[in-house]
Amino acid sequence: MLATLESATLIGIDACPVHVEVDVSYGLPHFQLVGLPDTSVRESRDRVRAAIRNSGFEFPSFRITVNLAPGDVRKAGPAFDLPIALGLLAATGAITRSDLGGIVLIGELSLDGSIQPARGVLPIASEARRHGARALLLPYDNLTEAAVVSGLRLLPVRTLREAVERMNQAPESWPDAPPVSPAASSRGGSSRGGSSTFARSASVDRSDPPEGTHLDLSDIHGQGFARRALEVAAAGGHNLLMIGPPGAGKTMLARRLPGILPPLSFDEAIEATTIHSVAGQLRPGVGLLTERPFRAPHHTISDAALVGGGTIPRPGEVSLAHHGVLFLDEMPEFDRRVLEALRQPIEEGRITVSRALRSVAFPARFVLVAAMNPCPCGYYGDDKRVCRCTPQQIAKYGGRLSGPLRDRLDLIVEVESVPISALTQGPPGETSAAVRARVLAARDRQTARATRARVNAQLTGPELKKCAALDQAGRRLLERSAERLHLSARGFHRVIRVARTIADLAGADAIALDHLGEALQYRFVEKS
Repeated sequence: MLATLESATLIGIDACPVHVEVDVSYGLPHFQLVGLPDTSVRESRDRVRAAIRNSGFEFPSFRITVNLAPGDVRKAGPAFDLPIALGLLAATGAITRSDLGGIVLIGELSLDGSIQPARGVLPIASEARRHGARALLLPYDNLTEAAVVSGLRLLPVRTLREAVERMNQAPESWPDAPPVSPAASSRGGSSRGGSSTFARSASVDRSDPPEGTHLDLSDIHGQGFARRALEVAAAGGHNLLMIGPPGAGKTMLARRLPGILPPLSFDEAIEATTIHSVAGQLRPGVGLLTERPFRAPHHTISDAALVGGGTIPRPGEVSLAHHGVLFLDEMPEFDRRVLEALRQPIEEGRITVSRALRSVAFPARFVLVAAMNPCPCGYYGDDKRVCRCTPQQIAKYGGRLSGPLRDRLDLIVEVESVPISALTQGPPGETSAAVRARVLAARDRQTARATRARVNAQLTGPELKKCAALDQAGRRLLERSAERLHLSARGFHRVIRVARTIADLAGADAIALDHLGEALQYRFVEKS
């Protein structure tokens, strides 16, 4: 007795089809799993046995062999529980339909037969749609996520018994999937990039901050220079380092950056949601992410947790921050190896994790915002508190950030302590909505230039020459400043990119001397 069903596994953020072959034959009772299963897949034997019995079905007392093909791809995760259980029930006659092809099955089983949500449903549903599957049978809690994919019949189930009922029904008898909230899903509308795989979301209101964003720049008093740097970083996608004493407001500023960034485009939302789904970070009932990710890992994080890794590679914090913000508070406290791992994603917008069996590339295009104290005690240069650090300690502390990493930071600003009188009597700062309007206008100017780069921080050499050409006076200023500040070639071009963003915020077609001068003052800080 043999039954063959279809499922899928994840390789990076992509789904790979898997054929689940279940053979039940005469012999001593034995349950064998083959096809490169990992520990979580091998443990499915016990979950499947208990779930079948507790759902009122008889578990076969025969020799059972389950093959997960192709055999050269490592299978991970408990989402194979449901196809294995249904394969056993099909092989023993509990499922009477013989034509089970074209139905992709995923789901983790509890011992009582209930079905738990799975990781990576969005890429699996996308892969099923591309391969012409008739339907996707999935956990009910993953329905909203899978509903993002258009043209695919969805069969959400809550229990193993309900899944058996669906498999015994003829396709024309399958019930329609329950409707999902338009706010949670993006089903309905035109297709992505000319493909009908994904359904477009409704138009996004570009005038207000994203729904759920409650942190406003008006809460911050003073800090005009740092606020301006935050606006430039948002407008051009530039990396930002803030240096200041404890309590100056560095973290408050960083956490308000998502509120002035543009809303996620549909393609960006698909990419960000896929990564969070694969990593198991997508909350039940969420279709597409509607807000830009903000990730703030602790300084004790490992390099694998930051950039991704593991025996079967999974996305790290840099990928979870894709199209959003990665905030590193107390940056010098991070391990040197962890910080140096940031260099590839900052430059290329992706991270490649290599293992013995395969290499996986994860997208990692984010705005890096970092904060640090000027010295170990935090009060070097403070007017009110005395710094007790020696020059050697200060130099060692600043040296924890390597030259190559600092060279990849576009904006470096001092954040000074705000007087108490300014906190109690000073006027409120400008709102996030007002700043966001200027950021959106600058982003629109960048889009209108029709380059491959989405923001100025991603402009390549030829694009930079075309979009950010300097006049003779600007070239002389930049050349003199580059010699005096010892700018590298990378730093030289990053100054031009920042100047282009400042010009966009000003609504200027060409980079003027004042735009270039402002970009240069963000480049280096004496206390750093």
